[in-house]
Amino acid sequence: MTAGGFSETGLTRMQRVMEKHVTNGDIPGAVWAIHRRGETITGAIGTFRLNGEGTRMARDTIFRVASITKPVTAAAAMMLVEDGVLQMDDPVDRFLPELANRKVLRSLEGPVDDTVPANRPITLRDLLTLRLGLGAIMVWPAKHPIQHAIAEAGFAPGPVMFHAGNQDEFMRRIGSLPLVHQPGEGWLYHTGLDIAGVLVSRAAGRSFGDFLNGRIFEPLGMKDTAFYVPKDKQDRMPTCYTRDPATGTFSEFDPSGGAGFRTPPAFEAGGGGLVSTVDDYLAFQRMMLGKGEIEGKRLLSRNTVEFMTTDLISDAQKAANPFFFPDGGGWGLGMSVATRKVDVYINPGRFGWDGGFGTSAYADPKEEFAGVLMTQRMMDSPSAPRHFVDFWTQAYAAIGE
Repeated sequence: MTAGGFSETGLTRMQRVMEKHVTNGDIPGAVWAIHRRGETITGAIGTFRLNGEGTRMARDTIFRVASITKPVTAAAAMMLVEDGVLQMDDPVDRFLPELANRKVLRSLEGPVDDTVPANRPITLRDLLTLRLGLGAIMVWPAKHPIQHAIAEAGFAPGPVMFHAGNQDEFMRRIGSLPLVHQPGEGWLYHTGLDIAGVLVSRAAGRSFGDFLNGRIFEPLGMKDTAFYVPKDKQDRMPTCYTRDPATGTFSEFDPSGGAGFRTPPAFEAGGGGLVSTVDDYLAFQRMMLGKGEIEGKRLLSRNTVEFMTTDLISDAQKAANPFFFPDGGGWGLGMSVATRKVDVYINPGRFGWDGGFGTSAYADPKEEFAGVLMTQRMMDSPSAPRHFVDFWTQAYAAIGE
């Protein structure tokens, strides 16, 4: 048994199971880190490119982490709550005037100009719980007028939901759209965390990236986490692939013709724009697992972290979003929260999220455990891919005591 209570046999089996995913052609490679009771175990398999080509995956490989950016954004917003700059239920209009005096669709199926006034202003609580009234409408092919309006504004759900303009242009476009539901009444994925990043920037009077650097990344030693990879580190960033689920065929994916994540973006997207390494992101996870504290450094209060990792949405809101909330799933502030034990690797209170570029990060207070898996094979379904499931199953099976 290791110092952290991991079984040596279980860790060996986890390595073997994960290596099969490279051998079988499921992923070009992966890096992971798991932590328990002061001990960190890491692993790396495969290469940056298919068929064993390119640089080998390593502990310092830099990944596009996609939606596991969301918990970081929520933590940043809650720091401003603790600073007294923001409050959970105050209108965000002061900093986001584009969201003032909202109109709400009478019906999802109706025209975008058939609206009623919003019952109340949008709040920070609405943004972080994704209940502001805007977000991804998971109906394919798009059939509702509001879906087409969202697509024309540049926010349609898809492999990448990054805005090409700056944050002011982003908010101008957001402000041009009616809400799909009254604030607080429904749950729609993603957009609230992008808006929350803008709110943090405007409320703090600095760029979102600068705020994250000063308040989260530097204190936690997250030296490779940012909104882009500088030139001197780009040899550590692997190719990103998408896989056709019908044929199993891989193709390279880069939404910007080779420039993605290699230059500072015009818009620092709080919903999914970060790059990071397993050690960097594990430091954030450990801080959250420590209820805001890690190695004597406190970034958030215990009560704030407990609030963030509490299920805050209703059963009806979950039922309306089966893609995201299978049995036992919930949502806190910027992340999912497990409410029931529905698998061997899910305990009530487990929190975290997955990223569409192929990343997965969760922490489990019951087991005093945190883990991060990073690949660059994009998810092709809301359901966790097999290599995610195997990783978490084997990680939990390796916990011996």
